[in-house]
Amino acid sequence: MTARVRLVGLLVVLVAALGGVLAFAAQRGTDDPAPPAGEGPPPGPPDAAVPVVDTGALVAGVPARAVAKLPEARVAAGVLPESNRWYSGLVFGDQPAFATPLSFAVGDGGFTIGLPQPVASAATVAGPHVPALGIDVGASSYRVSAADPVAVSLELLDDAGDVLGTVALAAGSPVVTFVAEGDVTVRTTTTAGTLRATPDGPASATGDVAGTRWAVVAGDYRDGGSDLRAGDVIGWYALPADATGAAQDALALAAQHPVRGADVTYGVDDDVARTTVRYRTAGGPGAYVLSPHHRAGTQPEREGCGLGEYPSVGGTLELCAGSTLTAFAPTVRAAAVPDLDGVPEDRLATLRTTLVADVAATPAFPSDSYFGAKALFRAATLVVLGERLGAADEVADLRERTAAALREWAQPDGCERRDARCVVYDPEARSAIGLTPSFGSDELNDHHFHYGYLLSAAGLLGADDAALVTDLAPVMDLLAADIASATAGPELPQLRAFDPYAGHSWASGTSPFADGNNQESTSEAVTAWNGLGLWARASGQDALAQEASWLQSTESAAARAYWTAPDLSAFPAFEHQVVSLVWGGKRDYATWFSPEPNAILGIQLIPMGPAQAATATGVDPERIRAAVDEAAPDGYDVAFGGYLLAYRALAGPQDAAHAWDALVAVSDEAIDDGTSRTALLAFVADATG
Repeated sequence: MTARVRLVGLLVVLVAALGGVLAFAAQRGTDDPAPPAGEGPPPGPPDAAVPVVDTGALVAGVPARAVAKLPEARVAAGVLPESNRWYSGLVFGDQPAFATPLSFAVGDGGFTIGLPQPVASAATVAGPHVPALGIDVGASSYRVSAADPVAVSLELLDDAGDVLGTVALAAGSPVVTFVAEGDVTVRTTTTAGTLRATPDGPASATGDVAGTRWAVVAGDYRDGGSDLRAGDVIGWYALPADATGAAQDALALAAQHPVRGADVTYGVDDDVARTTVRYRTAGGPGAYVLSPHHRAGTQPEREGCGLGEYPSVGGTLELCAGSTLTAFAPTVRAAAVPDLDGVPEDRLATLRTTLVADVAATPAFPSDSYFGAKALFRAATLVVLGERLGAADEVADLRERTAAALREWAQPDGCERRDARCVVYDPEARSAIGLTPSFGSDELNDHHFHYGYLLSAAGLLGADDAALVTDLAPVMDLLAADIASATAGPELPQLRAFDPYAGHSWASGTSPFADGNNQESTSEAVTAWNGLGLWARASGQDALAQEASWLQSTESAAARAYWTAPDLSAFPAFEHQVVSLVWGGKRDYATWFSPEPNAILGIQLIPMGPAQAATATGVDPERIRAAVDEAAPDGYDVAFGGYLLAYRALAGPQDAAHAWDALVAVSDEAIDDGTSRTALLAFVADATG
């Protein structure tokens, strides 16, 4: 148990509705984040080697062109405009950010903080930002002064544009802090009014703050205000229900030590993919919360946890003292096509028959960065399957055609010759953008989906074609760095879409939503990292292959935890088997494009290749069957019906046998354009084996 902190000054704890006490402590901040004291290497696999990439050379190899459609980014000089983050709504607008467990929004004079209280209905679990505390420092504007995949800092500015102080918040951190740049008065109010100190020191508060006890740590508190000098720190937090003394001490201490950023390391062995997030706190230890995926399956032993629980739309969060979070996920490696070893000859004969039909039915490749890339993935998969089926002649022309299309996409100067099927670098957006864009990819939406298909196709065909790899490398390496650069640089951000704390990616570039950022198709996110691994393997980049495995393993585990097999026991009003659209502040049984149940599950399965087998790891077969039955109550001759059958095959041998027969007979309508009947049958044949 953490020793009780002896605070200087007053520690103020606001007890909403029930009545309570706020107390405060003075703490001078430092500019130098302190490393975790006495920590050795994290448990699990050792740190992987980080890929070394010359991003400057990669972006210089393609035309520079302003094609992105983005709002003006509120960032300080030298700070990248971070897209696809949980906080991107703050970078590009005034939307709330969901830091887990707290929510945050910029407001009049400063900002507001809340603790989302999820409410479930038949198709939604909603936990919007509802302000509990209002913080006024006299600010009229703000800008992002530091940002990484986990943490963000905002400078609050006065009317003259001078910095009043810096707000720090981070995903997984239960505290929000403000460090004064100079003399400034900070007023903390609740929905019930200004906090008032009692004559003998401790302050009492009246009114309801959503039934939650709140606390603030600062110095010189009176009548709801704190007069700070340069370097002084003030911090706010919510306490878990029935908070113990250890929980109060840990939070009070963390509120004195702003999170300056977060360092992420990872390691992968045959069994475990490890993620370690080290919160760089100024001057002392912090605190963090464990989300459900951090506690699923085999996890490392942890000290300082079990201090209390917070609610969230994703499930219960567990409070821990400390500055380092380490979590495990089962290792997943990149896979090319289904394994056909041991498949009976009659089924192989069926596959050869459907292969000929699928090759003949391959249309002209579209020119946009989503459907065009998806079509190349479909074709490359057919080529590799055909060659493994002993039908190289039948796919020879398709190999040549697909390789030619990939070479066209990978011409470094392609966009100087044409307006489609090429890549540019936008220096303002700090991103590689494929032309023709689609689904808002020029707003930095969905880059990992689009480029994952291109990398997959390149990795599939390049596995035994060194000359093709050489031709594709300049642009494919750029696309790989755009979505998965392991380190930040002036040209590209670190891990553009991937959130190391949340364990999954965010799809919206600018997050212009009151519910925060979101992601729908986790299966396509998994395909992105699988494609990254295939390309890394084909191009001989071992460190990139390890990074890809870490990303794929972690995203697969999160997909099960929050999308395909979530624990919904805390939300009995929610009536469905899966969640299809996860937001920072909401979970929906819905899609962006269709209300049909086949689409709602299907978008979590696309393109149902070997990478998607991990969607069923450890999942109760009855849950798989129930999800498919819900998605296809009237049969499989519907959009995504082929994916539903392939998913059903993972429930067991009898299900796989049924899925094989149904896939042979199902209509073409059921076969999505990102796959083929042959590929789905091969998946089912592999599952049966």
